[in-house]
Amino acid sequence: MIGKGSILTGYRLLTALFEPAAAGLLVWRRRRGKEDPTRLAERRGYPGVKRPNKTLVWLHGASVGETVTLLPLVAQLQKRGLAVLVTSGTVTSARLLAARLPAGVIHQYLPLDVPRYMRRFLDYWRPELGLICESEIWPNLLIEARRRAVPLVLVNARMSKRSFARWYKTPQTSRFLLSCFESCLAQSKGDGERLAQLGAPRVSIAGNLKFDVPAPPADANTLAMLDGLTTGRPVWIAASTHPGEEELVIAAHLGIKPHLPKLLTIIVPRHPQRGIEIEALAQANGIAVARRASGDMPERDVEVYIADTVNELGLFYRLSQVAFLGGSLVPLIGGHNPIEPAKLGCALLHGPYVHNNAEIFAAFDQGGGAREVADAQALAGAVHRWLSDPASARQAARASAQTSTQLGGALGRTMQALEPLLMRMALGQRDSSL
Repeated sequence: MIGKGSILTGYRLLTALFEPAAAGLLVWRRRRGKEDPTRLAERRGYPGVKRPNKTLVWLHGASVGETVTLLPLVAQLQKRGLAVLVTSGTVTSARLLAARLPAGVIHQYLPLDVPRYMRRFLDYWRPELGLICESEIWPNLLIEARRRAVPLVLVNARMSKRSFARWYKTPQTSRFLLSCFESCLAQSKGDGERLAQLGAPRVSIAGNLKFDVPAPPADANTLAMLDGLTTGRPVWIAASTHPGEEELVIAAHLGIKPHLPKLLTIIVPRHPQRGIEIEALAQANGIAVARRASGDMPERDVEVYIADTVNELGLFYRLSQVAFLGGSLVPLIGGHNPIEPAKLGCALLHGPYVHNNAEIFAAFDQGGGAREVADAQALAGAVHRWLSDPASARQAARASAQTSTQLGGALGRTMQALEPLLMRMALGQRDSSL
């Protein structure tokens, strides 16, 4: 029960009152490229496609990283003959899922966390089970699902030390919201302990599903063409970069170039729409730059290639010997997933701000597949050492791949934990058909 005068009561009231302004917010976000103009209705809970007439499992991930994490689960659930709905909240994730979801799996945008929007969404889709990835704890979503007796499981559950400190200040709210989950399948022992301390029910350690996600794909013809254009050049990639990091990457490039004149630096911004901004930054530093979204190729005279497209990281990781993971040289972001480049043969570099994936980066560091760099000078030095010594870079790449393999297995443990709920769904479906 939500107590009168509680934080959640206030949140529910405020978000209900916010509804008239929500349409304006969505229009503002659309103008900034943060919403799909053809699918704005989904953000208000209206369906974009017809619901399948069969048992439906709903999976939700916030953005690119979380939705990619869910792909192995999607495949397993679809194999069992279930209808699968995947929701996310960003345009980038929707584009990626359009390319990587199996045929027949539905994608919808998650509605804004407004009570009526969530009611509309859940009343239409009527999921028999909901799997929420990592730490997507939206109060109205959880409350409305609970009122409809939709069983929810927090999968690949994560609770960082920073988030724990915030949730710990409101223990009643934390305990109520976490009690909306039937169980929590934590990534690590630390995550599990923090979730249990906040009141999460039936916490178990399943491991990190990201280690079981297949390596991102690459078009074979495009890869062959780009490989031909870059043959004989030392190539490194700065992946999923954020504002403030591209300046450091470009400074590192300028520091390495006198020693490796044929150097090619590939920059993949986390948000592709920033490509023009990064191109201007490179030009201001006198660098020959090309941008993929403009149809440019990394010709021999190109020093920095900006890959400002969606769903092509697998392509550029395959071209690179060394990968720097963005979101780690600036605070607040917390570092992006290093597992994908590890699976594709890259030696790994990252900055000091990796709190969102601290245990993963620690495992790669300890295994010898990754190194921490603190600034542009350290980044330049590390990239130069590995590109100048390919044998050492290959050794680090092998170590990162080995670490990734050793830490797999979460998919099997997660499916095993979900089995009682899946059996309950199957029995319910059988009973309803009698």
